Amino acid sequence: MKLTLIKGVLLAAMALSTVACKDDLEYGTLVRDNRPAVPVTFTNATTYGGNPFIEISRAGATPITFTLSIPAGSGRTIKEITRVVGGGTGINAGSLNTSSLVINTAPIAGTGTTATFTMTQAAFAAKYPAVVLTPTGNPAAPREIAFIFLVTLDDNTQIVTQQVRARVLA
Repeated sequence: MKLTLIKGVLLAAMALSTVACKDDLEYGTLVRDNRPAVPVTFTNATTYGGNPFIEISRAGATPITFTLSIPAGSGRTIKEITRVVGGGTGINAGSLNTSSLVINTAPIAGTGTTATFTMTQAAFAAKYPAVVLTPTGNPAAPREIAFIFLVTLDDNTQIVTQQVRARVLA
């Protein structure tokens, strides 16, 4: 009887504790989505699943081209692509601070709400010799190389884009 009473009191205390605190839905910076006020999209990339991607042909030596865009209604324009980092798919936002990974030596100017980055496959292979560009031959698991951009807007706000990839096809 005494054990049943103790279990009942504990169960009641647990039930009260779940409704006793007000949930203000303010969890702080650790668990919120980190989205910029002005989103940067890649207009020439396909997006489904994870990261947006373009497809390049290794045989045709298709240049690697990404067109970055911000919404026209944002009231902002793209001043420049300040830094571009490329490499294998393991790169991240912290890679923008590694000078040996930075592709561009000078900022790439933007035009209104768009900016375009272009690089040849040969230049990529020279910059990142350890990154394999040979197609896998398996369409279900294509070879991918990755890029991250640091974009500066006209008001000097800087935005780090999500990782974007180029799928290397035969």
